[in-house]
Amino acid sequence: MNNINLSPEFIAKLDRFDLRARLIVEGFITGLHKSPYHGFSVEFSEHRQYIPGDALRYIDWKVYAKTDKYFIKKFEEETNLKAYILLDCSNSMNYKSGKISKLEYGKTIASALSYLMISQQDAVGLLTFSEEINEYVPPRSAKSHLSILFKKLYNLAPEKKTNTASVLHNLAERIKKRGLIILISDLLDNPEEIMLGLQHFRHHKHELILFHILDEQELEFDFRREAKFIDMETGEEIVTQPWQIKKQYKKQINNMKSFFSAKCHNAFIDYVPINTSTPYDKALFRFLIKRAKLL
Repeated sequence: MNNINLSPEFIAKLDRFDLRARLIVEGFITGLHKSPYHGFSVEFSEHRQYIPGDALRYIDWKVYAKTDKYFIKKFEEETNLKAYILLDCSNSMNYKSGKISKLEYGKTIASALSYLMISQQDAVGLLTFSEEINEYVPPRSAKSHLSILFKKLYNLAPEKKTNTASVLHNLAERIKKRGLIILISDLLDNPEEIMLGLQHFRHHKHELILFHILDEQELEFDFRREAKFIDMETGEEIVTQPWQIKKQYKKQINNMKSFFSAKCHNAFIDYVPINTSTPYDKALFRFLIKRAKLL
């Protein structure tokens, strides 16, 4: 499913988020053998034998005439999946070693997922956070809702520190109806506390997808000269020779990813590690897999 239209570098050149979303989703759909839009309206599915108490209006009389038996037409109900996209917009998300910051990448994923979900008649809401909840757009499935989401994403700027766990606990108590929670974050916070927040959602029977975004340099730490590193949230500075700490740094990063991978697996949470050069189709495909399990 590799397609130039899904390249983060190509998509980043487009200023309008509606164009980004449409291009990504349409390119993605073209790459699939079977359209994910199949079956999302109420349509005939199959028969089953009549059970006393079934509504008589659903009896297939043509089948009765041929078999002398009562069969009921089964129908696929219109989906009523309700999804919440939680997007981390803390200052650490503004880091980039190339052309695309983690926040810009996350905003693009959020726009494409929104476009795809509303095209499938799902309801989608958007929540942005840093130390606290910054913006909240309740879920809706109307196509006109997309313009609201795209405007919020376009105007979204990084701010403040991260307090992911507190936000997750807050939301887990506020979102009562079971739905799909999609968290997009670099997770540069306390891993144990973040997992407790995610498990809070699972306690309330929500399904979760966790998109863990990191920059390639955050993964590889391939700096060749003495450098000054500045914490984008606290302003703390450190000057060091990167090659001397690279091994220990990468060990800690890999430990963090392994921690989330194992804990999410145990909690039945979809954990998707990505970086800012990962084609967007990976995110869309993982969403479709999750969605298929929920319907």
